[in-house]
Amino acid sequence: MIAVLGLLVGVVLGLVFQPDVPAGLEVYLPIAVVAALDAVFGALRAYLDGIFDDKVFVVSFLSNVVIAAGIVYLGDRLGVGGQLSTGVIVVLGIRIFTNVAAIRRHVFHA
Repeated sequence: MIAVLGLLVGVVLGLVFQPDVPAGLEVYLPIAVVAALDAVFGALRAYLDGIFDDKVFVVSFLSNVVIAAGIVYLGDRLGVGGQLSTGVIVVLGIRIFTNVAAIRRHVFHA
């Protein structure tokens, strides 16, 4: 629950202060957001399944963001950044939808 509240506070602060992202990092922002959402939905699923661990959440959150950004950075250096970005988005998107489906089944018993 604290993670969800932290996410909401972060979104509200972002909307209020509207921080500027440096031009060199704009490519990585969508990837980082999707990676963070994957960790949040995974944590919510774990919470509903009764196996949530805050340490696992923090490590998952940080490692998802760092690894996803690292893959995209490597792709940029190799000249295939767009393809690797798409790959990261597809993989994380599948994980997000899998977690959301499990959450839906748990909440609605369907």
